[in-house]
Amino acid sequence: MLKNLIFIIGILTLLGGCPPSGAEGGGGSSPLTFLPFVLIFILFYFLILRPQRKQSRVRDQMLKGLKRGDDVITSGGIYGKILSISEDGVITLEIAKTVSVKIARSGITSLQSQGNDESKSKEEKSKK
Repeated sequence: MLKNLIFIIGILTLLGGCPPSGAEGGGGSSPLTFLPFVLIFILFYFLILRPQRKQSRVRDQMLKGLKRGDDVITSGGIYGKILSISEDGVITLEIAKTVSVKIARSGITSLQSQGNDESKSKEEKSKK
């Protein structure tokens, strides 16, 4: 994919550097001159901006769907269970049996998958 992108940018550079056909003097600008910039912007949009927006939307939905009892991972890498969520976005997170901390809602990176917990407990039982 990177090779294709480099090839397209090279072609666009060549097109942008060519003088307009039939022109012997400078002064006039052709719409073809702006074509490389337009194509580069379109590539930029589809390769970077669009996927980033989708990822942001998914994360916002995850943060809005947080509820009491969810197992989460913070941006600092701390695993914990949500004890309470206040209206102003402060989450009380239990990180040990008697230890709880308050963090901002935006500090949650992801939900801890339930499938991993079940497989870990099965592995622990099989080791015993």
